[in-house]
Amino acid sequence: METVENAQFEGGEAMGLTRRACLAGVAGALALPGITARAGSDGASQKLVIAAYPAVDKAIKAALPLFKAQHPGVEVQVISREFADHHTAMTTALTTASNLPSLMTLEVDYLGRFARGIGLEDLTQAPYLARQYRDRFVTYAFDQATDKNGAVLAIPTDIGTGTLLYRTDLLAKAGVHESDLTGSWEGYVNAGVRIKAATGAYLLPNARDIKDIVVRTGIQPGEGIFFDKDSKALIHTRRFQRAFELSLKVRQHKLDAQVRPWSSDWAEGFRRGAIASQMAGAWMAAHLNNWLAPNTRGLWRAAQLPEGAYAASGGTFYAIPRRSAPELKPLAWDFIRLMTLSREQQLGAFKTLDAFPALLETYEDPFFEQPIEFLAGQPARLLWRDAARRIRAVQVHKQDHFASEVVNTELDKVLDQGKPIDQALADAQRLIQARAFR
Repeated sequence: METVENAQFEGGEAMGLTRRACLAGVAGALALPGITARAGSDGASQKLVIAAYPAVDKAIKAALPLFKAQHPGVEVQVISREFADHHTAMTTALTTASNLPSLMTLEVDYLGRFARGIGLEDLTQAPYLARQYRDRFVTYAFDQATDKNGAVLAIPTDIGTGTLLYRTDLLAKAGVHESDLTGSWEGYVNAGVRIKAATGAYLLPNARDIKDIVVRTGIQPGEGIFFDKDSKALIHTRRFQRAFELSLKVRQHKLDAQVRPWSSDWAEGFRRGAIASQMAGAWMAAHLNNWLAPNTRGLWRAAQLPEGAYAASGGTFYAIPRRSAPELKPLAWDFIRLMTLSREQQLGAFKTLDAFPALLETYEDPFFEQPIEFLAGQPARLLWRDAARRIRAVQVHKQDHFASEVVNTELDKVLDQGKPIDQALADAQRLIQARAFR
């Protein structure tokens, strides 16, 4: 028996460009060798509870017939909540050890909070032995779920390869070329000045967007975006200084539309040709095509991020709560292996949900070479595949979400109130460092 529940709660907050839209359908998967049926010790049916969010829940639902065929007598319940509500519920469940699912999906931005001592199973231990699979995944994705002690706390299923999407018609009117956008961050901003003068279009939706990418570049091995390996805050540094300076230049030249991701004004800006570029995960092209701005089909192209930057935006992981029912953990692991190690399952989700696979075995499939109609026939998946192989792992921290909020607040004070950048970074450093060990 399969049950699917959709839990709706008030107060779900939009989560920026890492949030997935709810898309339909996914292809079926083929069997993974080594997955065998299990039943309870008394022969009774077992119940596997999977907690997920859109559109990962659709990939899970599509795989259930195969999983149930491999595990006769196993009941599967999928509890699907909206993105923010799901992660709030999982935080509560892990903290209180109540209402724990057998396994859960986690978005990468929440991984740090969940991975630091709040109750995820160490998948390096028997019977999982997950480290043996590391070379089968995009390196940065697998390593993001590996803590500083070597524990693997989640397995990646899809990734958000960063890309720059831009409007060719607006660039042509301004005499701007792709190389003008991608050569350097300063060149990107200067190209925006020319585009705005020639077309009236904004370079990007929000000045925050450029900060979000720049702070993810130049990170040293073992460091995270906001903290080093010893939980020392890294805000009052040249990396953040440059990100704030570029964002301020964007605002001073009135190059951003000052709209928030997923707002109606944001979507309308794409439909009306009022925004010339967007930096996001590769999945953004599908969102533009499917529902944001289908009327702009053929006018967009994809490129690598400016200045040779390679960064990720989004990504989904599977994890097992440490205090979930012990007798169900082997079943939960079997399901995780099906969703992450099956080439056919990964490709099915890619082709129907635009869930860019974390599994390297998929990367030679001809689907990557197919032209994308929305991008005027550009085979952009090859571009994104190359970027995925170049992205470096960034360590996550349990206070990443708090740090991001503080940095955004201080950036807004710089952009809207004229607060000096050095003072804003110093204040952010102080607040974030005070929270680092909580």
